[in-house]
Amino acid sequence: MSFVFQTTRSVLCEPGSSARIGELAAGLGCRKVAFITDRTVLELGLAAAALNGLKAAGIEVWVCAEVQPDPPESILLAAVEEAKRQGVDGVVSVGGGSSMDTAKLVAVLTRAEQPLSQMYGVGLVTGERLPLILAPTTAGTGSEVTPISIITIGENDKKGVVSPQLLPDWAVLDAELTMGLPRAVTAATGIDAMVHAIEAYTTKLKKNPVSDCLAREALRLLAGNIRTACFEPGNVEARSNMLLGSMLAGMAFANAPCAAVHALAYPLGGFFHVPHGLSNALVLPFVLDYNMPVAETLYDEIAPIIFPGKRGADLPGAFVALREELGMPTTLREVGISHNHLPMMVENAMTQTRLLVNNPREMTPEAALDVYEKAL
Repeated sequence: MSFVFQTTRSVLCEPGSSARIGELAAGLGCRKVAFITDRTVLELGLAAAALNGLKAAGIEVWVCAEVQPDPPESILLAAVEEAKRQGVDGVVSVGGGSSMDTAKLVAVLTRAEQPLSQMYGVGLVTGERLPLILAPTTAGTGSEVTPISIITIGENDKKGVVSPQLLPDWAVLDAELTMGLPRAVTAATGIDAMVHAIEAYTTKLKKNPVSDCLAREALRLLAGNIRTACFEPGNVEARSNMLLGSMLAGMAFANAPCAAVHALAYPLGGFFHVPHGLSNALVLPFVLDYNMPVAETLYDEIAPIIFPGKRGADLPGAFVALREELGMPTTLREVGISHNHLPMMVENAMTQTRLLVNNPREMTPEAALDVYEKAL
């Protein structure tokens, strides 16, 4: 047996823990940090505890709240230039996956001499980063424990930087940051995290015993709490369990990478700005069905964890039913996609070779088109 497993150095999991980000940053030697977030997080007051904690610790803060969903390269590069001008010596992010992905690269690019264009791909970052602390406001991306940052190039194309330098010093899991999430966001991000665990468990190239354990526990936590989190949004225990499940799934897929569900979901976000978690949920049942001939044994192992009493063959239908139960959109048409868009989507999805190489069954253009047609 031979494998490599890497993850975030330290994790703090506690309701209200974002208030301690100041002491964590001070412990890393920071005197002035870039605080990467978005306007919504600021307006909802979700960043207040962290900002107050930084101030109490005597740390200066430059706030960048310009992050957008599917973060554009132009916004990232502008943030890096201003971070350099501000003379920051650390980076903090309180936000969703887009904010955390942006923060990771701000931490690298503010210190490294290497241009971003040379970083796209796997293991290509050569420099070190500034101290980095990430606190998610959704239970879905797992970005706080992954060495991955996804950036939008031009209008629609997504590229990834994958390198261990992107793993932060601290992941801060504060369930209070997720308490106000609407049901639609809770459902979509929760299923996104479940997809991370499922694809990590069935990935073709880097599946390993550690990621398998993390994926199974992630699925137990996520499946066991997603309904409560959606329909009892103030339930702190359910919110904490969702955050922990999302983090464990992130640790799993950071080491046993995602595959065709993500590859086929990317065009939905890139071209139609469908939220990432919902994009995954819309194509998931049909990719599972496509993979069934080669992955059914593995699906049999995890199906009862997600849906007690079910077998692998039941997973596609069970996820269709779960989407409906949670009140999510269930077809591509509901998010503005028509049959005429499918060839363009197939073409884009097939460029996601970083992901497709991990799929348990080879994904062909014809199969991708079939998945999209069934998802319509």
